Amino acid sequence: MKDRKSKSHRHYKNAKRKQVYIWGFMIGILAVFCVGIVWKERSWNKPVPQSPEQEEETVSGKPAYNDHLSNYLFLGVDTRNPVETYETQADAGQADAIFLVSLDRVTNDIQVLAIPRDTIAEIETFTPAGKSLGKVKQHINIQYAFGDGRFKSCDLMKQAVSKLLYNLPIQGYCSLNMDGIPLLADLAGGVEVSVPDESLVEVNPEFQEGASVTLTSDNVEQFLRYRDRTTSQSALVRQEHQRIFLKAYLEKAREMQKQNTSFVQEMYQTLQPYMVTNMGNDLFVKLLEASEQTIPQEYTLPGEGAEGDDGYEEYHVDEEALHNLVLQMFYKQDS
Repeated sequence: MKDRKSKSHRHYKNAKRKQVYIWGFMIGILAVFCVGIVWKERSWNKPVPQSPEQEEETVSGKPAYNDHLSNYLFLGVDTRNPVETYETQADAGQADAIFLVSLDRVTNDIQVLAIPRDTIAEIETFTPAGKSLGKVKQHINIQYAFGDGRFKSCDLMKQAVSKLLYNLPIQGYCSLNMDGIPLLADLAGGVEVSVPDESLVEVNPEFQEGASVTLTSDNVEQFLRYRDRTTSQSALVRQEHQRIFLKAYLEKAREMQKQNTSFVQEMYQTLQPYMVTNMGNDLFVKLLEASEQTIPQEYTLPGEGAEGDDGYEEYHVDEEALHNLVLQMFYKQDS
């Protein structure tokens, strides 16, 4: 079975030409609120970068992994309805927003790596009955579609992203579907943003470049999910809209938390029906406070966009630049 022929992908192919559902802003927010539990993983098998377990390599001058880091995968999924209703591949959807968040437990520094949904990477395909069909090079976002829309889908994405990043340990994951969008806006009482370009005027005339707009449950999806698919690599333009919303939302969330110390807990409980995670919530408030003191470092997976032979957009990784970025983000630097 070809992965592009999966039911979820056929649904994607038949969607409106000028819309796609990607929820990067929610992932960044959850990156601050949803970091909880940590465990060890030992899945290293590439020679470079070296793993923290390879002591003899570290002594000989090889780069050493920064073992103060905890890495978490956050996914925005193009489905609706409570996740408890999901059972099969037909329910799964695709991970159209992919963010890897790295927390330094000593310094409280946060790094965020955005992974374009169209990144060509190694994924594992499965029959609807769950039998593996082997690994292929394909869009990384459809790896989610070969699971159950719940923990299996998240596990598959965790493996694919870890492999892409030289078998980087990933300690936890959290996915959120589309029904959380208006809930987020309502919880914050609206979020004011400055519109960065003219790309959204077609969907809503109030989104004029430079305009100050308050995003509510009525218009927040338009601002964050719309892109003109007739324009090449429009997903990157949309990603900028998400980044703007994320910054504004975090500022608003800090204000809300000061006024109501249970705000974070209320947010978690409200989003829970539309969320899949293996992480606890004990560090929510601490991370929100830490975000006031440090500016998260933001990165995008290095590479460039292209059009595939089948007409779908692709994002091809610059392997040398990625290697250097992985060393910069996750490995100890010489003093």
